[in-house]
Amino acid sequence: MKSRRHTTLALNFKEARMSIRTCFVFLLLLILCMPQREANAQIKKKAQVGFRFLENPVSAEVIGRGTVGVTSTLNANGIFWNPSLLGWIDSGVDVGLNHTRGIADINYNSAAAAIPLRDVGVIGFSLLMMDYGTFYGTRRAPNEEGFEETGTFSPSAYALGIAFSQRVSDRFSYGVHMKYVSQDLGSAWVAATGSNISDPALAISQRAYAQNALAFDIGAYYDFFYNGIRFGATLQNISREVRYENEAFPLPFAVSFGATVEPLLFLDAEQKNVLILSFESRHPRDFNEKLKFGAEYNILDVLVARAGYATNYDERGLMAGLGIRYKVGEFPVRADYAYQAFGIFGAVHHLSLGIHY
Repeated sequence: MKSRRHTTLALNFKEARMSIRTCFVFLLLLILCMPQREANAQIKKKAQVGFRFLENPVSAEVIGRGTVGVTSTLNANGIFWNPSLLGWIDSGVDVGLNHTRGIADINYNSAAAAIPLRDVGVIGFSLLMMDYGTFYGTRRAPNEEGFEETGTFSPSAYALGIAFSQRVSDRFSYGVHMKYVSQDLGSAWVAATGSNISDPALAISQRAYAQNALAFDIGAYYDFFYNGIRFGATLQNISREVRYENEAFPLPFAVSFGATVEPLLFLDAEQKNVLILSFESRHPRDFNEKLKFGAEYNILDVLVARAGYATNYDERGLMAGLGIRYKVGEFPVRADYAYQAFGIFGAVHHLSLGIHY
């Protein structure tokens, strides 16, 4: 009896220590968020960050439910939303491939992979690549048109990342995502001396505009084990400032908090179909708070219907999507599509394919 009592006390002490550690992590995220919220309340900034491609939403699954991804993306694509979600991939390798057909023929592709390392944690890899298409370059010239063509060029941008996540207990996980980000805007003709094309002292030369930086995402996740109530938080794009000309600018830093609930479990704990309601609050560095709401209905773990809405955007808002879950041999496969209304720009379409093996 004495030995059993000591064992029980040791387990209770371990659980209490884990709860204290969890509370400390979330408290730290809240403290880091407070200066950002105070700054937004005092001054409204716009167009103060660069490398905006890092904000492009990834995964048709997430976009279909209103780009709510901090708590519900429990697969490899979670690396783009909250790296702590990778810790819930128990075994095997999970891979996600994503394509977005955007506005103005600006498309982008991404890929993610997650590999469990036995009892150590989960390591993840990410790649995001932009396709801006082809542009025509010009420069000022002393002719009737006032300019001359300099040929075509194609801007490029990509982010290559590696992440680590660990599930500390059956309720809590944390994760860190490190990214090497690069942006090449091509070359431009710049006047080193002279004020206009009629100035005899005018001297122009080509200057390349390419920059790169390291950025970090930090996330945490907690499952209350009560009717699907879960909570997640993440800090994204922590980095140094980047400079092209005179003014330096930061990457699109943001703080996000999210929560989910499964309301049908309040009525019947043996539900075969799953309804998940999600909410997310995003606090970007250069804009006011954005609120997101999403719903996902999983029918027999085969067909998934989604809908969502995001506030405080100029054009985007309503989103919807469908997902299919099936097995190819012994490998679970998921295919997802999402539609995003984009105001005067029409619509944006997202496709995703995932496999776990």
